[in-house]
Amino acid sequence: MSVTKKTGHSEPIFSRLLALVFVLSCTTAVQAANSIEEALKTLTGKNYQLKAMAIDTLAQQKNARAEKTLRALLEGKLYYAKRGKQLYFMHHVADQYTFTPLVTGEVKSQTRKRGFKKVKINNRLRSRIRQALAMMQLQHDDARIRLAAVQELLKKPNTATSQQVSPLIATETDSRVRAAMQTLVAVSQLGSTEPQSQQAAIKTLANSLNSTAMNALRAYNAPNDELAEQAQAAIDTIDAKRRFYGHAETIFFGLSLGSVLALAAIGLAITFGVMGVINMAHGELIMIGAYTTYVVQLLMPEHIGLSVLVAIPAAFLVSALFGMLIELTIIRHLYGRPLETLLATFGVSLVLQQLVRSIFSPLNRSVETPAWMSGAWQINEVLALTWNRFYIILFCLAVFSVLIAVMKKTSLGLQVRAVAQNRQMARAMGVRSKWVDALTFGLGSGIAGLAGVALSMLTNVGPNLGQAYIIDSFMVVVFGGVGNLWGTLVAGMSLGIINKILEPWAGAVLAKILVLVFIILFIQKRPKGLFPQKGRAADD
Repeated sequence: MSVTKKTGHSEPIFSRLLALVFVLSCTTAVQAANSIEEALKTLTGKNYQLKAMAIDTLAQQKNARAEKTLRALLEGKLYYAKRGKQLYFMHHVADQYTFTPLVTGEVKSQTRKRGFKKVKINNRLRSRIRQALAMMQLQHDDARIRLAAVQELLKKPNTATSQQVSPLIATETDSRVRAAMQTLVAVSQLGSTEPQSQQAAIKTLANSLNSTAMNALRAYNAPNDELAEQAQAAIDTIDAKRRFYGHAETIFFGLSLGSVLALAAIGLAITFGVMGVINMAHGELIMIGAYTTYVVQLLMPEHIGLSVLVAIPAAFLVSALFGMLIELTIIRHLYGRPLETLLATFGVSLVLQQLVRSIFSPLNRSVETPAWMSGAWQINEVLALTWNRFYIILFCLAVFSVLIAVMKKTSLGLQVRAVAQNRQMARAMGVRSKWVDALTFGLGSGIAGLAGVALSMLTNVGPNLGQAYIIDSFMVVVFGGVGNLWGTLVAGMSLGIINKILEPWAGAVLAKILVLVFIILFIQKRPKGLFPQKGRAADD
């Protein structure tokens, strides 16, 4: 009986507790709903202090609607009806304005903004919204979004944000995001009153390349000499790392420039080395390859990414056909007269430039970079390698590898090498030198067209595009060794890196002059270049 009585008394108590919890939760939910509604109403007012409090209230919700509201507010797309003060998302397409209600209501479409007014904010509120959005995105599934959120918080670090970020460090799986979070917390700890916390913060910041870390260390007021020395050592460490990655970026840009120079010069090395022709129209063959890329994109506007792949063989064939036409009609009749070939091909270059002006106009044309070549590979805070230049380096190496295979493994390559080493002996062995000359000139011209494809990804396409690279191409050929493909590749990469190293302190024009002086002095010591051509007729 006693057990039954005890159970009978406990059931009413338990029911009362459940009822109390239910009432409290409902009260909390109602208060939260009321606070959100009040915050949304406050946004339509004119008091910026109250708007700041409303933004903080929305940021605490951490749901999709609050994030969408704050983002629309930041982008200037949050409006309210003049009657009723109801909030709307505005979407503008052409002459049509669409207003979608934030909570409930009818979607309204009209040609003017009549009846609606934009929610106004100032720069201080914009900064507050960015911070709030960043805090919302710290637990996003995408590591890139989390990293962007931490970097946004690093622009204006404070104790409140660092306290919210600190517990997330232990569960963060991405190393870059975790390092950024540690930097944010360390910047806050640097202002601590405890020397041990300051020392730990200095040690953490010494491993960071973020500009906020450097600025915090420079502004740090050390309480004693030991911490001051540690802070200075951290600054020196960061400076050394920044210089190292700066040099790495310079070398990367030099390699990309060198790849373009090598592509532009390889074709010239083939024609000059085999045929002894000084082709001043070689730059225009590069230009034709670039314009071919432009035309292919016009024909494939819906497939820009694929158009670049189609433009590679198209540019090669078009430039090769132009080159063979020039060889058959003009150069074939001028062999053995280098000065006349120089003047004739210079005239051809002027004709090709005018032809392009007549067809495409003198204005520069822009070739759209495909999505897979856009953007950059962000290695760290200070080093980013752009994808278009990275792919151009790979493209140059691929073209060079294929060309080496053609020259070493095919009958055409064997005949080209035979004619280059001893034309008379090759003729005696049955090699049709005229046929080899035509194909060789076409091959060199086709490779020039490939250089035009690469250049179109870096700069605008215009009638004078080739003129900017013809002199550099000749310098690469002479420096590397006339007719030597490996020498051309090494010389192109070397001159590209040297140019990029000299440009920051000498300027672009003076850098080219210094490179020219260097080549002149080098040729005085090694007249045949880095890799001289071998053969019985090499000295002829």
